[in-house]
Amino acid sequence: MKVVLQRVSRASVTVDDTIVGEIDKGYVLLLGIGEKDTKEQVDQLIAKVSKLRIFADENGKTNVNIEDVEGEILVISQFTLYADCRKGNRPSFIQAADPSSAEALYNYFVEAAKPFFSKVACGVFGAYMQVELVNDGPFTLILEG
Repeated sequence: MKVVLQRVSRASVTVDDTIVGEIDKGYVLLLGIGEKDTKEQVDQLIAKVSKLRIFADENGKTNVNIEDVEGEILVISQFTLYADCRKGNRPSFIQAADPSSAEALYNYFVEAAKPFFSKVACGVFGAYMQVELVNDGPFTLILEG
């Protein structure tokens, strides 16, 4: 499982010219699910993301977690995180989970995250989406579980 986490001041995701998810201060999580990923990995990643201290405290030090700032998350499915570009010019996605398995774990991730964050918004699994965000910092992390 791979997550690209971007700290944002605001973000939204649009499908067919309709905003389907939006947040204010928090994280955009681009979530890639691999063929061998499990619910246990989801639980571990959510716990890690909820405890990361990457917001500034009163002294400007990166020392505060998302709960402390009442931050929100926007979860976007992104199988392209499993692209293998080592051979040729066309990426291979063979390590990504099949769509039905990936969708089940994606939905599990969204539901399991709700107790940890003040708001959990999401995109539409498998849809063509347009994501708009203001990366705060910029601050971007790559997490694997």
